[in-house]
Amino acid sequence: MHRILNRLAGLLAVLALVVLPARAAHATVTIKLATLAPEGSTWHKALVKMGEEWSEISHGEVQLKIYAGGVVGNETVMLRKMRIGQLHAGAFTNIGLMEIDPSSQVLNTPMLIRNYGELDYVMKTMKPEFEKRIEDKGYVVLGWSDVGWAHLFSKEKITDPSQRGQLKIFAWEGDPAAVEMYQAAGFKPVVVAATDVVPSLQSGLIDSFPLPPLAALAQQWFGLAPNMLDVPWAPLLGATIINKSAWESIPEQYRPALMESARSNGQAIQAAVRRQDKKAVTVMEKYGLHVNKVDRATEHKWADIAKLTYPVVRNKMVSPEIFDHVQGLVETYRKEHPDESTQDPSMPSQPQNAGQDGGSAAPDKSEATSP
Repeated sequence: MHRILNRLAGLLAVLALVVLPARAAHATVTIKLATLAPEGSTWHKALVKMGEEWSEISHGEVQLKIYAGGVVGNETVMLRKMRIGQLHAGAFTNIGLMEIDPSSQVLNTPMLIRNYGELDYVMKTMKPEFEKRIEDKGYVVLGWSDVGWAHLFSKEKITDPSQRGQLKIFAWEGDPAAVEMYQAAGFKPVVVAATDVVPSLQSGLIDSFPLPPLAALAQQWFGLAPNMLDVPWAPLLGATIINKSAWESIPEQYRPALMESARSNGQAIQAAVRRQDKKAVTVMEKYGLHVNKVDRATEHKWADIAKLTYPVVRNKMVSPEIFDHVQGLVETYRKEHPDESTQDPSMPSQPQNAGQDGGSAAPDKSEATSP
């Protein structure tokens, strides 16, 4: 009997040596991701969908935990927490990406890129360069997406560039070059954390902000600045990035499919935002937004004001080589597509597969809705 028990104990010990490492190798990896996007917004829904897909692809071994609505702080704070390991990933706009590598900020140059055709053409060429620069800083780009086309929202009606000097315009915290850019264009920038915009509007610390319509609706900022200048200012792009160390902690066999999921969801966000940005304006008009249109001559005056920012962007925000390259790409596209030079970016065609992210994706069926 003792011999049988001893043999059984030995067998169990051997099984333990075999089974326990297998379990350790399949431990759950939890990726903590933060975003300023409010819960229920187009961007948040896409991240939730991506998390569900990641869990399914990895058979539950990779879980995505999402902190939405800026609960962990603005993008500067998000990035700081990624660096110390409290977060692993984040969905960032140009502002957050600039702290990693400023090159993609060139896309946010006022009125340099005027429609989605130009934007897609530029991204087709520049995306590999942007991603390499970000990877060199220790991060992996999971996917790119649109945030929308920024317009100027203000408490009082603004139509002519001569009025810009009276505006106390919101400037993102952590972007000192943008302050200089606004000043070069004759604005009065006030640096505020994105999470403090609402109380700053309420107190009068700021009275205007540049933001895409869909984002203004999602954040509910438009209620405190119910005038929108109908002059597209600049495209805002976003990217979902992850620490390289966190990415490499995911079992290698799952990474290609997880990356494809992320890219497909980025493409879905892009398609949804391009559909919904115009609809967001219609919704906000029902809740008191005034859209202030201008004639072609006034729009040209705004474009001239925007050009005052170019030296700052070229010399202080991005390298001259990056700026000149992008400006050259835009000029090439305009020569090849002269009929698109005045296209309203809020009325685009569907995004090109060769643009920001490859792969097909079913469009997000959610639409801009009431507040």
